[in-house]
Amino acid sequence: MIVHTPYARMLGIQAMADEAGVTTLMMPAAPSLEGRAGFLYGGVIASLLELACLEAVAREAGKPWPKPINMSFDFLRGGLMIDSYAQARLVRVGRQVVNVDATCWQKDREKPVATGRMHLLLD
Repeated sequence: MIVHTPYARMLGIQAMADEAGVTTLMMPAAPSLEGRAGFLYGGVIASLLELACLEAVAREAGKPWPKPINMSFDFLRGGLMIDSYAQARLVRVGRQVVNVDATCWQKDREKPVATGRMHLLLD
């Protein structure tokens, strides 16, 4: 779903689903995504987390394109110029608001590069 948006296509994001139907987004490293030498720009890491949250809401809650209320990101280490992955999970789905957590990693899922939280307004 989200991978078909122009922004996700520009970032080269691809979706991979496991046997349980859980979606992981993968963003391949590209020179256009580099910030300081040898590292991904933090904005594209945040974008990957945001898109993972939106994908999770669309797939798990069946609510495409909810309106973001707020987003926050914690950058835990520098993202190297290698492929990055993100996965999100719904924390709570209320009548009007959904809360989502996301994690971004590279080589080792146990060593996240960044985490994010979103609160979205459901129509």
